[in-house]
Amino acid sequence: MKRFMGKNFLLDTETARELYHDIAAELPICDFHCHIPVRQIAENEPFTSIAQVWLGADHYKWRAMRVAGVPEAFITGNASEVEKFMAFAETLPKLIGNPLYHWTHLELKRYFNIDEPLSKKTAVDIWNECNERIVSMRPQDLIRKSNVTIVCTTDDPVDSLEWHRRLRAGNDSGANVLPAMRPDKALHIESPDFSPWLALLESAVGYAVSDFETLKRALSLRIEFFHANGCRISDHAINIIPSATPNDAIAQEAFAAFRRDESIRPQLVDAYQSALLAFLSSEYSRLGWTMQFHIGAMRNNNRAMFDLLGPDTGFDAIGDSEIARPLSSLLSSLAQDTPLPRTLLFSINDNDNYTLDALSGAVQKDGVAAHVSPGPAWWFHDSRDGMEKHLRELANTAVLSEFVGMTTDSRSLLSYARHEYFRRIFCNVLGNWVENGEYPEDFTALGAIVRKVCYENAMRLFADVL
Repeated sequence: MKRFMGKNFLLDTETARELYHDIAAELPICDFHCHIPVRQIAENEPFTSIAQVWLGADHYKWRAMRVAGVPEAFITGNASEVEKFMAFAETLPKLIGNPLYHWTHLELKRYFNIDEPLSKKTAVDIWNECNERIVSMRPQDLIRKSNVTIVCTTDDPVDSLEWHRRLRAGNDSGANVLPAMRPDKALHIESPDFSPWLALLESAVGYAVSDFETLKRALSLRIEFFHANGCRISDHAINIIPSATPNDAIAQEAFAAFRRDESIRPQLVDAYQSALLAFLSSEYSRLGWTMQFHIGAMRNNNRAMFDLLGPDTGFDAIGDSEIARPLSSLLSSLAQDTPLPRTLLFSINDNDNYTLDALSGAVQKDGVAAHVSPGPAWWFHDSRDGMEKHLRELANTAVLSEFVGMTTDSRSLLSYARHEYFRRIFCNVLGNWVENGEYPEDFTALGAIVRKVCYENAMRLFADVL
């Protein structure tokens, strides 16, 4: 019987073990997309308990606990930290086959040297042992211990980046903590949130945004400001891909309707979003940024819980809207009419993987490797099965060695263990191909592929800022 999550966990072949232990395990981490609050890193306050860092904002764990029947009081409610921890500990043994089971135990091993499985039986001892250690840990300690080179937070264009600037004055994490711009609120002109967001944008730039042209000018100023503060990557959550040909005149019609406080027709919203994405794409390209599209999430499916807890609390799901034709039209327009920047495409629906893989290959830039490419297996698919499927489909249709690798997409500073999870899975896929006779036992070539996918390709996105 194999030891539970031992040294060769997920590594089925000798080739996989050699690739992981000799190469992948020692590589630094480039975490180019996460949701860790930069203020938490900058303030660098000690943690109060394992529950704070583990359960404070992890909607993956919250969702699993709800499905297991844990009352909300022990998830996001008024129960004490120890009660919430005990509720999660009692849930965990039920999660056989769920990546949370593996992530949790990797985190216990790597940050607390605990090999004992967490359960109701072991919860008190593990609670005490983790808390004994965590009170001496700070956010920057965890980043340094994880061997992280780059952390990209997620920041609205109106953000002052004050905490990024403070962090640069006192950063002991060993990592470059950089902003990543997420201008989602700028795109949703139909949303009730647009008007208050626009007021914040006007305050940030110091003038009224009266039409589509002044909106573009204001966003350009914010992009320049972010660039000066180290930003080299943007992120767009695109639930429904706009299908209109970018046209500034029609976008101005939508903006004028907004200013008249009129309801904006869906066709105008679509046209506005296409035009704004075209403008943003040209700005990113001008400055050498990478653009990310996170496509297809069906958000806030429980209205009562959204009203109670707000977004990003575990009530999102997988959408199934058409993406092939509208995304093809959008990317083709951007490539033809504006310089298309380096682009990463994610879909929350893994049925779309082959679509994204094939479409990426059709909109490349002459002489540039993987100018448009799929991003990592995302959200519901950063499991072993999801990542293996994603890697094989990418290999079938594109150039796997140019893949950008893994990112945590997390709100927890312990989630860097997910990079280890990915690297073990990736090396195992390569090892199986080699030992099945599908690729030669060429460790020079294999080592180069492992270094590129696990670290170097992601670092390439930030070459001019380091």
